[in-house]
Amino acid sequence: MTKSISIKTPIPGPKSQALWERRMAASPRGVPNSTPIFAAQAEGALVTDVDGNTFIDFAGGIGVMNLGHRNPDVVAAIRDQLDKFTHTCFASMPHEPFVALAEKLNAITPGSFAKKTMFVNSGAEAVENAIKIARYATGRPGMIAFEHAFHGRTLLAMSLTSKIKPYKYGFGPFIPEIYRLPYPYPYRWYGPQPIDWKSEYKRIFDQLFAAHAAPDKIAALIIEPILGEGGFVQAPAEALHTMQEICRQHGIVFVVDEIQTGFYRTGKLFASEWSGIEPDIIVTAKSLASGLPLSAVTARVELIDKVHEGGLGGTYGGNPLACVAALATLDAMEKLDLGKKAIEIGEITRKRFSTIMEKSSKIGEIRGVGAMNAIEFVTNRQTKEPDKVTASTVQKQCYEQGLIALTAGTYSNVIRTLMPLVITPQQLHEGLDVLETVILALGN
Repeated sequence: MTKSISIKTPIPGPKSQALWERRMAASPRGVPNSTPIFAAQAEGALVTDVDGNTFIDFAGGIGVMNLGHRNPDVVAAIRDQLDKFTHTCFASMPHEPFVALAEKLNAITPGSFAKKTMFVNSGAEAVENAIKIARYATGRPGMIAFEHAFHGRTLLAMSLTSKIKPYKYGFGPFIPEIYRLPYPYPYRWYGPQPIDWKSEYKRIFDQLFAAHAAPDKIAALIIEPILGEGGFVQAPAEALHTMQEICRQHGIVFVVDEIQTGFYRTGKLFASEWSGIEPDIIVTAKSLASGLPLSAVTARVELIDKVHEGGLGGTYGGNPLACVAALATLDAMEKLDLGKKAIEIGEITRKRFSTIMEKSSKIGEIRGVGAMNAIEFVTNRQTKEPDKVTASTVQKQCYEQGLIALTAGTYSNVIRTLMPLVITPQQLHEGLDVLETVILALGN
Protein backbone atom coordinates (compact mmCIF):
# COMPACT_ATOMS: atom_id res chain seq x y z
CA MET A 1 0.00 0.00 0.00
CA THR A 2 1.33 3.44 -0.95
CA LYS A 3 2.29 5.51 2.07
CA SER A 4 0.81 8.97 2.53
CA ILE A 5 3.86 10.42 4.26
CA SER A 6 6.58 11.47 1.83
CA ILE A 7 9.74 13.05 3.21
CA LYS A 8 12.13 14.22 0.49
CA THR A 9 14.38 16.64 2.40
CA PRO A 10 15.72 17.11 5.91
CA ILE A 11 13.00 18.60 8.13
CA PRO A 12 12.74 21.53 7.93
CA GLY A 13 13.73 21.65 4.27
CA PRO A 14 15.74 24.46 2.65
CA LYS A 15 12.71 26.47 1.52
CA SER A 16 11.14 26.24 4.97
CA GLN A 17 14.46 27.28 6.52
CA ALA A 18 14.64 30.33 4.26
CA LEU A 19 11.06 31.28 5.10
CA TRP A 20 11.82 30.77 8.78
CA GLU A 21 14.57 33.38 8.59
CA ARG A 22 12.12 35.81 6.99
CA ARG A 23 9.46 34.95 9.55
CA MET A 24 11.80 35.64 12.48
CA ALA A 25 12.84 38.97 10.98
CA ALA A 26 9.30 40.10 10.17
CA SER A 27 7.08 38.70 12.93
CA PRO A 28 7.51 38.72 16.74
CA ARG A 29 8.77 35.73 18.69
CA GLY A 30 5.70 36.01 20.93
CA VAL A 31 3.63 34.46 18.15
CA PRO A 32 4.34 30.72 18.56
CA ASN A 33 5.07 28.00 16.01
CA SER A 34 4.93 24.35 17.04
CA THR A 35 6.78 23.37 13.86
CA PRO A 36 9.26 25.21 11.59
CA ILE A 37 7.52 23.81 8.48
CA PHE A 38 5.76 26.08 5.98
CA ALA A 39 2.60 24.78 4.33
CA ALA A 40 2.10 24.98 0.57
CA GLN A 41 -0.90 22.72 -0.10
CA ALA A 42 -3.44 20.73 1.90
CA GLU A 43 -6.13 18.20 1.06
CA GLY A 44 -8.25 16.14 3.43
CA ALA A 45 -5.90 15.04 6.23
CA LEU A 46 -2.63 15.69 4.36
CA VAL A 47 -0.45 18.80 4.23
CA THR A 48 2.43 19.34 1.81
CA ASP A 49 5.14 21.85 2.66
CA VAL A 50 7.05 24.25 0.44
CA ASP A 51 9.82 21.67 -0.01
CA GLY A 52 7.43 19.02 -1.34
CA ASN A 53 7.27 16.93 1.85
CA THR A 54 3.84 15.50 2.68
CA PHE A 55 2.68 15.10 6.28
CA ILE A 56 -0.29 13.46 7.96
CA ASP A 57 -2.12 16.11 9.93
CA PHE A 58 -3.05 15.23 13.52
CA ALA A 59 -3.29 18.94 14.40
CA GLY A 60 -6.04 20.11 12.05
CA GLY A 61 -5.23 23.79 12.47
CA ILE A 62 -5.70 23.27 16.25
CA GLY A 63 -9.13 21.74 15.87
CA VAL A 64 -10.35 23.86 12.96
CA MET A 65 -10.35 21.28 10.15
CA ASN A 66 -12.81 18.63 11.38
CA LEU A 67 -14.19 18.48 7.84
CA GLY A 68 -10.69 18.30 6.39
CA HIS A 69 -8.69 20.67 4.25
CA ARG A 70 -10.39 22.10 1.17
CA ASN A 71 -13.67 20.24 1.26
CA PRO A 72 -15.07 20.72 -2.28
CA ASP A 73 -18.55 21.77 -1.11
CA VAL A 74 -17.10 24.45 1.13
CA VAL A 75 -14.72 25.68 -1.56
CA ALA A 76 -17.62 25.89 -4.03
CA ALA A 77 -19.78 27.85 -1.60
CA ILE A 78 -17.00 30.37 -0.96
CA ARG A 79 -16.32 30.78 -4.69
CA ASP A 80 -20.01 31.34 -5.38
CA GLN A 81 -20.22 34.01 -2.67
CA LEU A 82 -17.07 35.70 -4.02
CA ASP A 83 -18.98 36.39 -7.22
CA LYS A 84 -21.70 38.20 -5.24
CA PHE A 85 -20.06 40.29 -2.48
CA THR A 86 -17.41 39.78 0.19
CA HIS A 87 -18.45 42.24 2.90
CA THR A 88 -21.09 44.76 3.88
CA CYS A 89 -20.85 44.69 7.70
CA PHE A 90 -24.04 43.13 9.02
CA ALA A 91 -24.67 46.20 11.21
CA SER A 92 -24.56 48.41 8.13
CA MET A 93 -26.37 46.25 5.59
CA PRO A 94 -27.53 42.78 6.63
CA HIS A 95 -27.35 39.71 4.43
CA GLU A 96 -29.12 36.36 4.22
CA PRO A 97 -26.16 34.02 4.98
CA PHE A 98 -25.87 35.54 8.48
CA VAL A 99 -29.57 34.95 9.15
CA ALA A 100 -29.57 31.43 7.69
CA LEU A 101 -26.59 30.37 9.80
CA ALA A 102 -28.11 31.88 12.95
CA GLU A 103 -31.29 29.90 12.29
CA LYS A 104 -29.22 26.74 11.84
CA LEU A 105 -27.29 27.12 15.09
CA ASN A 106 -30.44 28.02 17.02
CA ALA A 107 -31.89 24.71 15.83
CA ILE A 108 -28.93 22.37 16.39
CA THR A 109 -27.37 23.58 19.66
CA PRO A 110 -28.40 21.85 22.92
CA GLY A 111 -31.52 23.09 24.70
CA SER A 112 -35.21 22.91 23.80
CA PHE A 113 -35.80 26.61 24.43
CA ALA A 114 -35.89 29.68 22.20
CA LYS A 115 -32.42 30.93 21.21
CA LYS A 116 -30.77 33.62 19.14
CA THR A 117 -27.23 33.67 17.69
CA MET A 118 -24.72 36.42 16.98
CA PHE A 119 -21.42 36.08 15.13
CA VAL A 120 -17.95 37.42 15.75
CA ASN A 121 -14.50 36.41 14.54
CA SER A 122 -12.66 34.25 17.09
CA GLY A 123 -13.25 32.00 20.05
CA ALA A 124 -11.92 34.62 22.44
CA GLU A 125 -14.28 37.22 21.00
CA ALA A 126 -17.21 34.84 21.43
CA VAL A 127 -16.24 34.27 25.07
CA GLU A 128 -16.02 38.03 25.66
CA ASN A 129 -19.49 38.56 24.23
CA ALA A 130 -20.98 35.69 26.21
CA ILE A 131 -19.76 37.28 29.43
CA LYS A 132 -20.98 40.71 28.30
CA ILE A 133 -24.45 39.25 27.74
CA ALA A 134 -24.46 37.45 31.09
CA ARG A 135 -23.36 40.55 32.98
CA TYR A 136 -25.91 42.74 31.23
CA ALA A 137 -28.77 40.29 31.71
CA THR A 138 -28.07 39.67 35.41
CA GLY A 139 -26.67 43.03 36.46
CA ARG A 140 -23.90 41.15 38.30
CA PRO A 141 -20.11 41.47 37.98
CA GLY A 142 -18.70 38.11 39.07
CA MET A 143 -17.56 35.11 37.01
CA ILE A 144 -16.65 31.52 37.84
CA ALA A 145 -13.96 29.78 35.80
CA PHE A 146 -11.91 26.63 36.31
CA GLU A 147 -8.37 25.40 36.73
CA HIS A 148 -6.82 24.07 33.49
CA ALA A 149 -9.25 26.21 31.44
CA PHE A 150 -8.38 27.97 28.20
CA HIS A 151 -10.80 30.56 26.84
CA GLY A 152 -8.60 32.76 24.64
CA ARG A 153 -5.92 35.44 24.56
CA THR A 154 -7.82 38.76 24.77
CA LEU A 155 -7.82 40.40 28.20
CA LEU A 156 -11.07 38.98 29.58
CA ALA A 157 -10.63 35.60 27.90
CA MET A 158 -7.03 35.46 29.14
CA SER A 159 -8.22 36.36 32.64
CA LEU A 160 -10.63 33.41 32.50
CA THR A 161 -7.83 31.16 31.25
CA SER A 162 -5.94 29.21 33.90
CA LYS A 163 -2.48 28.42 32.48
CA ILE A 164 0.11 31.06 33.36
CA LYS A 165 2.93 30.38 30.88
CA PRO A 166 2.78 31.21 28.06
CA TYR A 167 -0.73 32.67 28.04
CA LYS A 168 -0.86 35.04 31.04
CA TYR A 169 2.71 35.63 32.16
CA GLY A 170 3.59 39.32 32.21
CA PHE A 171 0.23 40.54 30.89
CA GLY A 172 -1.50 41.48 34.16
CA PRO A 173 -3.31 42.97 35.91
CA PHE A 174 -6.27 40.87 34.90
CA ILE A 175 -10.01 41.40 34.99
CA PRO A 176 -11.28 41.27 38.61
CA GLU A 177 -14.19 39.32 40.06
CA ILE A 178 -13.14 35.97 38.59
CA TYR A 179 -13.38 33.05 41.02
CA ARG A 180 -11.52 29.90 40.04
CA LEU A 181 -12.63 26.41 41.01
CA PRO A 182 -10.97 23.01 40.48
CA TYR A 183 -11.91 21.31 37.20
CA PRO A 184 -13.24 17.75 37.60
CA TYR A 185 -10.01 16.11 36.37
CA PRO A 186 -10.25 12.52 37.64
CA TYR A 187 -6.60 11.59 37.02
CA ARG A 188 -5.36 14.54 39.09
CA TRP A 189 -8.21 14.94 41.56
CA TYR A 190 -6.95 15.55 45.06
CA GLY A 191 -10.15 14.58 46.91
CA PRO A 192 -11.37 11.24 48.25
CA GLN A 193 -11.60 8.15 46.03
CA PRO A 194 -13.94 6.95 44.61
CA ILE A 195 -15.20 10.41 43.69
CA ASP A 196 -18.75 11.49 44.46
CA TRP A 197 -18.89 14.41 42.05
CA LYS A 198 -22.21 15.75 43.28
CA SER A 199 -21.04 15.92 46.89
CA GLU A 200 -17.65 17.32 45.90
CA TYR A 201 -19.09 20.19 43.90
CA LYS A 202 -21.79 21.02 46.40
CA ARG A 203 -19.00 21.32 48.99
CA ILE A 204 -16.83 23.39 46.65
CA PHE A 205 -19.65 25.80 45.81
CA ASP A 206 -20.72 26.11 49.45
CA GLN A 207 -17.16 27.12 50.27
CA LEU A 208 -17.04 29.59 47.39
CA PHE A 209 -20.29 31.27 48.37
CA ALA A 210 -19.38 31.38 52.07
CA ALA A 211 -15.81 32.64 51.80
CA HIS A 212 -15.29 34.35 48.45
CA ALA A 213 -18.39 35.60 46.62
CA ALA A 214 -22.11 35.82 47.26
CA PRO A 215 -24.04 33.88 44.61
CA ASP A 216 -26.25 36.88 43.82
CA LYS A 217 -23.10 38.72 42.67
CA ILE A 218 -22.08 36.03 40.15
CA ALA A 219 -23.17 36.66 36.56
CA ALA A 220 -21.84 33.52 34.87
CA LEU A 221 -20.03 30.23 35.17
CA ILE A 222 -18.01 29.22 32.10
CA ILE A 223 -16.69 25.71 31.54
CA GLU A 224 -15.38 23.46 28.77
CA PRO A 225 -17.23 20.10 28.83
CA ILE A 226 -13.90 18.62 27.77
CA LEU A 227 -10.73 20.59 28.39
CA GLY A 228 -9.04 21.64 25.16
CA GLU A 229 -5.67 23.26 25.79
CA GLY A 230 -5.94 21.92 29.34
CA GLY A 231 -5.31 18.35 28.18
CA PHE A 232 -8.47 16.74 26.74
CA VAL A 233 -10.09 15.87 30.07
CA GLN A 234 -13.81 15.09 30.00
CA ALA A 235 -15.80 16.51 32.89
CA PRO A 236 -17.96 13.74 34.40
CA ALA A 237 -21.66 14.16 33.68
CA GLU A 238 -22.57 14.23 37.37
CA ALA A 239 -20.19 17.14 37.97
CA LEU A 240 -21.62 19.13 35.05
CA HIS A 241 -25.21 18.49 36.10
CA THR A 242 -24.41 19.58 39.66
CA MET A 243 -22.91 22.83 38.36
CA GLN A 244 -25.91 23.43 36.11
CA GLU A 245 -28.28 22.79 39.02
CA ILE A 246 -26.42 25.25 41.27
CA CYS A 247 -26.40 27.88 38.52
CA ARG A 248 -30.16 27.50 38.01
CA GLN A 249 -30.74 27.73 41.75
CA HIS A 250 -28.89 31.04 42.03
CA GLY A 251 -29.70 32.68 38.69
CA ILE A 252 -26.14 32.27 37.41
CA VAL A 253 -25.81 32.05 33.63
CA PHE A 254 -24.39 28.65 32.64
CA VAL A 255 -21.94 29.22 29.75
CA VAL A 256 -20.41 26.26 27.93
CA ASP A 257 -17.31 26.72 25.77
CA GLU A 258 -17.51 24.28 22.84
CA ILE A 259 -14.88 26.06 20.75
CA GLN A 260 -12.58 23.04 20.47
CA THR A 261 -15.09 20.30 21.30
CA GLY A 262 -17.82 21.21 18.84
CA PHE A 263 -18.86 19.97 15.42
CA TYR A 264 -18.50 16.20 15.86
CA ARG A 265 -14.98 16.16 17.32
CA THR A 266 -16.23 13.92 20.14
CA GLY A 267 -18.65 11.90 18.02
CA LYS A 268 -21.65 14.08 18.80
CA LEU A 269 -22.34 17.46 17.27
CA PHE A 270 -21.51 19.06 20.64
CA ALA A 271 -19.70 17.50 23.59
CA SER A 272 -22.46 18.78 25.90
CA GLU A 273 -24.69 16.08 24.44
CA TRP A 274 -22.66 13.34 26.14
CA SER A 275 -23.78 14.61 29.56
CA GLY A 276 -27.17 16.03 28.56
CA ILE A 277 -26.52 19.51 29.94
CA GLU A 278 -28.31 22.49 28.38
CA PRO A 279 -26.19 25.66 28.42
CA ASP A 280 -27.86 29.05 28.76
CA ILE A 281 -25.14 30.29 26.39
CA ILE A 282 -22.93 28.17 24.14
CA VAL A 283 -19.87 29.56 22.35
CA THR A 284 -18.52 27.90 19.20
CA ALA A 285 -15.77 28.59 16.66
CA LYS A 286 -12.87 26.61 15.14
CA SER A 287 -14.43 23.91 12.88
CA LEU A 288 -17.61 25.93 12.37
CA ALA A 289 -16.39 27.44 9.08
CA SER A 290 -13.60 25.09 7.96
CA GLY A 291 -10.81 27.60 8.39
CA LEU A 292 -12.52 30.91 7.76
CA PRO A 293 -12.57 33.17 10.84
CA LEU A 294 -15.99 32.84 12.45
CA SER A 295 -17.33 32.26 15.93
CA ALA A 296 -20.81 32.21 17.39
CA VAL A 297 -22.62 33.03 20.62
CA THR A 298 -25.93 31.18 20.90
CA ALA A 299 -28.02 32.16 23.91
CA ARG A 300 -31.44 31.97 25.46
CA VAL A 301 -33.62 34.67 23.93
CA GLU A 302 -34.48 36.15 27.34
CA LEU A 303 -30.75 36.71 28.01
CA ILE A 304 -29.39 37.93 24.69
CA ASP A 305 -32.38 40.17 23.90
CA LYS A 306 -31.94 42.11 27.12
CA VAL A 307 -28.91 43.86 25.62
CA HIS A 308 -29.75 47.27 24.12
CA GLU A 309 -29.46 47.86 20.37
CA GLY A 310 -25.84 48.55 19.43
CA GLY A 311 -24.47 46.84 22.52
CA LEU A 312 -23.28 43.80 20.54
CA GLY A 313 -21.57 43.40 17.19
CA GLY A 314 -18.37 44.12 15.28
CA THR A 315 -17.19 45.10 11.83
CA TYR A 316 -16.32 41.66 10.48
CA GLY A 317 -18.54 39.40 12.60
CA GLY A 318 -20.67 37.18 10.39
CA ASN A 319 -18.77 37.97 7.21
CA PRO A 320 -20.75 36.48 4.27
CA LEU A 321 -17.83 34.34 3.04
CA ALA A 322 -17.46 32.81 6.49
CA CYS A 323 -21.21 32.29 6.87
CA VAL A 324 -21.63 30.45 3.57
CA ALA A 325 -18.55 28.38 4.42
CA ALA A 326 -20.15 27.45 7.75
CA LEU A 327 -23.48 26.53 6.15
CA ALA A 328 -21.68 24.33 3.62
CA THR A 329 -19.53 22.85 6.38
CA LEU A 330 -22.52 21.83 8.50
CA ASP A 331 -24.28 20.30 5.48
CA ALA A 332 -21.16 18.35 4.46
CA MET A 333 -20.56 17.13 8.03
CA GLU A 334 -24.06 15.72 8.15
CA LYS A 335 -23.81 14.21 4.67
CA LEU A 336 -20.51 12.49 5.52
CA ASP A 337 -21.81 11.31 8.92
CA LEU A 338 -18.77 12.71 10.71
CA GLY A 339 -20.14 11.75 14.11
CA LYS A 340 -19.90 8.08 13.18
CA LYS A 341 -16.44 8.63 11.70
CA ALA A 342 -15.26 10.33 14.89
CA ILE A 343 -16.40 7.37 16.99
CA GLU A 344 -14.57 4.95 14.67
CA ILE A 345 -11.40 7.07 14.75
CA GLY A 346 -11.56 7.19 18.54
CA GLU A 347 -11.92 3.44 18.94
CA ILE A 348 -8.91 2.78 16.72
CA THR A 349 -6.84 5.51 18.37
CA ARG A 350 -7.52 4.51 21.97
CA LYS A 351 -6.88 0.85 21.18
CA ARG A 352 -3.48 1.81 19.78
CA PHE A 353 -2.80 4.13 22.72
CA SER A 354 -3.51 1.24 25.08
CA THR A 355 -0.98 -0.92 23.25
CA ILE A 356 1.63 1.84 23.47
CA MET A 357 0.93 2.38 27.18
CA GLU A 358 1.53 -1.30 27.90
CA LYS A 359 5.03 -0.89 26.47
CA SER A 360 5.94 2.53 27.86
CA SER A 361 5.98 3.50 31.53
CA LYS A 362 6.31 7.12 30.46
CA ILE A 363 2.53 7.22 29.92
CA GLY A 364 0.44 7.97 32.98
CA GLU A 365 -2.98 7.99 31.37
CA ILE A 366 -4.70 7.71 28.03
CA ARG A 367 -8.16 9.21 27.63
CA GLY A 368 -10.59 10.58 25.12
CA VAL A 369 -14.05 10.81 23.64
CA GLY A 370 -14.67 10.21 19.94
CA ALA A 371 -11.71 11.55 17.96
CA MET A 372 -10.61 13.85 20.81
CA ASN A 373 -7.90 11.74 22.48
CA ALA A 374 -4.80 12.29 24.56
CA ILE A 375 -1.70 10.69 26.03
CA GLU A 376 -0.48 12.19 29.32
CA PHE A 377 3.23 11.69 29.99
CA VAL A 378 4.64 11.39 33.51
CA THR A 379 8.07 10.71 34.94
CA ASN A 380 6.59 8.27 37.45
CA ARG A 381 3.18 6.59 37.38
CA GLN A 382 2.91 6.54 41.16
CA THR A 383 3.70 10.21 41.78
CA LYS A 384 2.17 11.37 38.44
CA GLU A 385 4.84 14.04 38.05
CA PRO A 386 4.21 15.70 34.66
CA ASP A 387 6.80 14.99 31.96
CA LYS A 388 6.92 18.01 29.66
CA VAL A 389 10.25 16.98 28.13
CA THR A 390 8.94 13.69 26.74
CA ALA A 391 5.82 15.32 25.28
CA SER A 392 7.92 17.99 23.58
CA THR A 393 10.37 15.42 22.26
CA VAL A 394 7.57 13.26 20.88
CA GLN A 395 5.98 16.23 19.12
CA LYS A 396 9.28 17.24 17.50
CA GLN A 397 10.30 13.75 16.42
CA CYS A 398 6.82 13.15 15.00
CA TYR A 399 7.00 16.08 12.59
CA GLU A 400 10.52 15.08 11.61
CA GLN A 401 9.03 11.72 10.57
CA GLY A 402 6.00 13.13 8.78
CA LEU A 403 3.30 13.49 11.44
CA ILE A 404 2.05 16.88 12.62
CA ALA A 405 1.00 16.54 16.27
CA LEU A 406 0.32 18.95 19.13
CA THR A 407 1.04 19.12 22.82
CA ALA A 408 -1.46 20.31 25.44
CA GLY A 409 -2.07 20.41 29.18
CA THR A 410 -1.41 22.86 31.98
CA TYR A 411 1.99 21.20 32.39
CA SER A 412 2.57 20.82 28.60
CA ASN A 413 2.90 17.07 29.12
CA VAL A 414 0.08 15.84 26.86
CA ILE A 415 -0.03 14.79 23.20
CA ARG A 416 -3.50 15.33 21.73
CA THR A 417 -5.16 14.25 18.50
CA LEU A 418 -7.07 16.69 16.30
CA MET A 419 -6.88 14.91 12.95
CA PRO A 420 -9.52 15.82 10.34
CA LEU A 421 -12.46 13.46 10.70
CA VAL A 422 -12.23 12.64 6.99
CA ILE A 423 -8.86 10.96 7.52
CA THR A 424 -8.73 7.60 5.75
CA PRO A 425 -8.15 4.39 7.75
CA GLN A 426 -4.79 3.97 6.02
CA GLN A 427 -3.71 7.52 6.93
CA LEU A 428 -4.90 7.08 10.51
CA HIS A 429 -2.94 3.87 11.01
CA GLU A 430 0.14 5.34 9.33
CA GLY A 431 0.03 8.36 11.63
CA LEU A 432 -0.42 6.17 14.69
CA ASP A 433 2.52 4.04 13.51
CA VAL A 434 4.74 7.13 13.58
CA LEU A 435 3.50 8.11 17.03
CA GLU A 436 4.08 4.62 18.42
CA THR A 437 7.54 4.35 16.88
CA VAL A 438 8.60 7.70 18.32
CA ILE A 439 7.31 7.00 21.84
CA LEU A 440 8.78 3.50 22.08
CA ALA A 441 12.12 4.66 20.72
CA LEU A 442 12.47 6.88 23.79
CA GLY A 443 12.72 3.77 25.96
CA ASN A 444 10.74 2.56 28.95
